Amino acid sequence: MTHADADTPTAGPSDRPGRTPHRPRRRTVIAAAATTAALASPLAAGTAARAAGGGPAFHHGVASGDPLPDGALLWTRVTPEPGADPGSGRGGALDVAWEVATDAGFTDVVARGSVRAEAASDHTVKADVRGLRPATAYHYRFTADGVTSPTGRTRTAPADDDAPDHLRLGVVSCSNWEAGYFSAYRHLAGRGDLHAVLHLGDYLYEYPTGGYGTRGRTIRPHTPAHEITTLADYRARHGQYKTDADLRALHAAHPVVAIWDDHEFANNAWSDGAENHTPGAEGVWAERMAAAKRAYFEWMPVRPSVAGTTYRRLRFGTLADLHLLDLRSFRSEQAGVGDGDVDDPARTVTGRAQLDWLKAGLDASTSRWRLVGTSVMISPLAFGSVPAYLLRPLARLLGLPAEGLALNTDQWDGYTDDRRELLTHLRSRGIDNTVFLTGDIHMAWANDVPVEAATYPLSPTAATEFVVTSVTSDNIDDILRVPEGWASPAASGALRAANRHARWIDTDAHGYGVLDVTAERAQMDYHRISDKTDPDATTHPVRSYRTRSGTQRLERAERPVR
Repeated sequence: MTHADADTPTAGPSDRPGRTPHRPRRRTVIAAAATTAALASPLAAGTAARAAGGGPAFHHGVASGDPLPDGALLWTRVTPEPGADPGSGRGGALDVAWEVATDAGFTDVVARGSVRAEAASDHTVKADVRGLRPATAYHYRFTADGVTSPTGRTRTAPADDDAPDHLRLGVVSCSNWEAGYFSAYRHLAGRGDLHAVLHLGDYLYEYPTGGYGTRGRTIRPHTPAHEITTLADYRARHGQYKTDADLRALHAAHPVVAIWDDHEFANNAWSDGAENHTPGAEGVWAERMAAAKRAYFEWMPVRPSVAGTTYRRLRFGTLADLHLLDLRSFRSEQAGVGDGDVDDPARTVTGRAQLDWLKAGLDASTSRWRLVGTSVMISPLAFGSVPAYLLRPLARLLGLPAEGLALNTDQWDGYTDDRRELLTHLRSRGIDNTVFLTGDIHMAWANDVPVEAATYPLSPTAATEFVVTSVTSDNIDDILRVPEGWASPAASGALRAANRHARWIDTDAHGYGVLDVTAERAQMDYHRISDKTDPDATTHPVRSYRTRSGTQRLERAERPVR
């Protein structure tokens, strides 16, 4: 595979529609566990954000994403005139020039061109630049009517046949504007050792001001103040998030590889609806989802694969493939908590076409490591004192679901046939070194992934999984409104007792992960920020886990890679 767009899927939505009528309550897993520089780099120096006399301006920064061996996708949004705010539909069209250079002073420009910014695309523009050198850092900027954007830095991927000595990715998820400041992004932006940043979903939240957990107080209100449901709404919310200085710094410093989860649409979204969507009162779901997807592709440095989806594949030489999933567009409706329908083979989280695409890509991979970006946890999650390996025989006796009682059916636990098929494929085909990278549940986990969820530890493991906590979104200590670190020992202990495949759990930190991959091992360093309500929050590493090549098991690492 030479380019990511040469390995994108060609099939459409799932042929396995959902049918269950039940919907889980919002964030079931967290509630259950609780009861038991405008830019932070010199890259923007010397640039002008606004022209004199109220001309065009670059209020939302610049971004790059989806790096290829010979190119990268560049993004910006130009405000053509005062009042032409995101989602307003105001402002005339104008040409936006772009250029790419090997140096921050742009004395060695290697590519240039222009794109048209129009109201039809909310004055966002993208340049899919090709012809660059592999594994090379570049600087880029945009110009409109004599006004120059901030400067960004991007990096191309290694050549397909190259064997880089390591790959280092920042890993983040779940950033609720109202719950705090994006200090995690600032700290990642300040690192000069990352090849890219992987965002695993919930980049923004759809709720109205005060409508979602913020530890009892809104740190900074959402715009618009109401729940977003229309194209103009989603555009305005994307625009608000990209006014955050730390988020702009992250995008300017590193290419970002992103997938969506539910809150880019509505809570617990599935193919034909969402828990946080009322048909009629909030419009037609298909129209709302189409509006959310359109705004996402306008505002994010992401190449769509199949129209309207984000599942795609990137390659980093012979060291790693990155398989990125869309677990919202094709999934069946979530089953009820404890519902036996979680085992129904007619229900799907991936859709038939995407699951076949993933299996084929993992099977055909010639890389040392197979990284899978999944927005929801694939490892089983149980609560209570009954050991996981006893759940299957008890379930058989009591007539319960074979995989045990699924308490968060929004995760792969609610779609056990898809999970069983994928993990069995890994084992039967001898596909090793598969690492799932996950967000969503606002907690940090380091998991072995057993083939038989109900018989672990007797079951062999098929993969490993690193789950990163949230940037700001509420977790257990926030829900309980207690000091950070107060709830985690008890909650983590209870969870570990019921989930022995989980090597480590942190239930109340906020922060990010740094994944470092070499031929010998893949290691995740978990970093915690000091206070999500402090815009100047500090950070420190709290724990590191690694999986050695060929083992499909995790072990603790004594120190972070940096």
